[in-house]
Amino acid sequence: MTEPFAFGGEIVWRPTADYIEKAHLTAFMRQWGIKDFSELMQQSTSDIAWFTDAALKYLDIRFFQPYTQVVDLSRGIAWPRWCVGGVMNIVHNCLDKYLGTPTENQIALIWEGEEGQNRALSYGELYREVCRAANGLRALGLKKGDAVGLYMPMTPEIVIALLAIARIGGVILPLFSGFGSSAIADRLADAEAKALITADGSFRRGRPAAMKPIADEAASRVASLQRMIVLKRTNQETPMQSGRDLWWHEWIEEQPLECPIELTDPEDTLMIIYTSGTTGRPKGAVHTHCGFPVKSAQDMAFGTDVHAGEIIYWMTDMGWMMGPWLVFGALLLGSTFVLYDGAPDYPAPNRLWSLVERHRITTLGVSPTLVRALIPHGEAPFRQHDLSSLRFFASTGEPWNPDPWMWLFEKVGGGKRPIINYSGGTEISGGIVMGNPLLPLKPCAFSAPCPGIAADVVDDSGQPVRGQVGELVIKAPWIGMTRGFWKDPQRYIDAYWSRWPNTWVHGDFAVIDEDGLWYILGRSDDTIKVAGKRLGPAEIESILVSHPAVLESAVIGAPDEIKGNEVIAFCVLMANDLANDELRRELRDLVARALGKPLAPREVLFVNDLPKTRNAKVMRRMIRAAYLGLDPGDTSSLVNPEALDAIRRAR
Repeated sequence: MTEPFAFGGEIVWRPTADYIEKAHLTAFMRQWGIKDFSELMQQSTSDIAWFTDAALKYLDIRFFQPYTQVVDLSRGIAWPRWCVGGVMNIVHNCLDKYLGTPTENQIALIWEGEEGQNRALSYGELYREVCRAANGLRALGLKKGDAVGLYMPMTPEIVIALLAIARIGGVILPLFSGFGSSAIADRLADAEAKALITADGSFRRGRPAAMKPIADEAASRVASLQRMIVLKRTNQETPMQSGRDLWWHEWIEEQPLECPIELTDPEDTLMIIYTSGTTGRPKGAVHTHCGFPVKSAQDMAFGTDVHAGEIIYWMTDMGWMMGPWLVFGALLLGSTFVLYDGAPDYPAPNRLWSLVERHRITTLGVSPTLVRALIPHGEAPFRQHDLSSLRFFASTGEPWNPDPWMWLFEKVGGGKRPIINYSGGTEISGGIVMGNPLLPLKPCAFSAPCPGIAADVVDDSGQPVRGQVGELVIKAPWIGMTRGFWKDPQRYIDAYWSRWPNTWVHGDFAVIDEDGLWYILGRSDDTIKVAGKRLGPAEIESILVSHPAVLESAVIGAPDEIKGNEVIAFCVLMANDLANDELRRELRDLVARALGKPLAPREVLFVNDLPKTRNAKVMRRMIRAAYLGLDPGDTSSLVNPEALDAIRRAR
């Protein structure tokens, strides 16, 4: 049994001269005569126009007509306009600008299917495929401003489609490949989508799973939807609706290999990414040509330090923001990204590590949940593979616990490869806080805010605090921020800008320790207040998973007449036969010893799974609702809604 989580701790990684010298951050600071990271943070957050302009130039973001003003704040901090007067299209920066250069022949995309298929596309080949698809969209009557849904497995075609929609000035609607029909229909209808690109099905753990029937059911509820394009992925028998449906290969085969690019204002809508709210309809975060992709590339460069020619793989779905983040960030940097369509531990727990070896991946993005699931398989799965290509691990989606963090760092990474922890969100277009190659690391920590993000941690009165839990806030605009929620601007203001003047309140608890490292402790709306003491769930969960019998845990607060709330703990065990009353007592005592008896769980319940989104976020608000017999709200983002039924039965 190891020590439970505590803020601070010892530094376990310090950057070597090689990491520092190679870093994008080092080159950027030298270009501008900035002496260290602290000065960069001060300058990038106090003069956002300078930093944004400098970042756009560093990333070589090209405009057909240059902007005359970096940012216009005349409508207030919540509604900035960026790159005013410019004319651009982000796809030109992803593909067109490389034509006639050595990058044209470099690999842009590597794809591997679960069943073992492989495919690679160079930048030139990807450009031509995107042009064919863009011509195909225009041939169907689609034009600038039209929304097109993407409900597909992670194949090269989803990247081609995403870029083709943007090329014609359309609006991309990425949809989670595990969605049910209602979730798809709600999002397509909200955006008034004209078309949907889907597939006959996908593979998961060796079995084909149908997607087209789900798409058909959704389409029947969307009045605006006119066309459906279907990729043949699994060769399942697939009904096609005459006059509406087209097979991808037939639709694209006769299209020309060149396609004029649509000219767009930098603030034209590029993409709407829907996130589930606690109540009501999903929130559509609006992103623009000069917003989301620029922030993606900036974070990929300054955080994970991906360079031209290097290879990044992030385990994700295109329906989660990290899917478009991966595509836009990698292409803007002239690097290569990997797509894998399948389960990360199929047909064996070494699948992830075999991907690293086979494709010489340099940056690997994983979730703490995945790492926790791999630990019980031991060290053999990764030791049988050559992982020498790896420079960085990266992680996002949920807070870490020390044990799995140290396992990845020490066992897999040999104590030499940093874990670039990354936290922000869909509305951020990436990170608020992040590790980087210039600053030291402690387990579970973030080195600092991302350059250009004026982040802070404040108490209940909005005053900065150090060494104690507070709200994570941002006090200046940044280019990647959402341009509001689709057709619901007031909801955006209420969600982020209503608590303190000119302050974005993100909804996460955070701590800055004595050495200036940052920790994210989970959603502040998951707060548990017991007898006046405010707890972040991660504090208790880390204690519980330090027990060798516990694989995962989630804790909630349940009403109590005396204390206000009491802690209820849900634990997923390493093996079902470990569940007994003695283990319950052990776990209660473990928390009591660490935090005091008043904060020990009232109940410890054993379950087989915790409700999670595709990006591995544990949905505590839904756990709490299920436990209390309440409506859990919108559950469409869950990959395993059946976990809620198990929680109801466990009461």
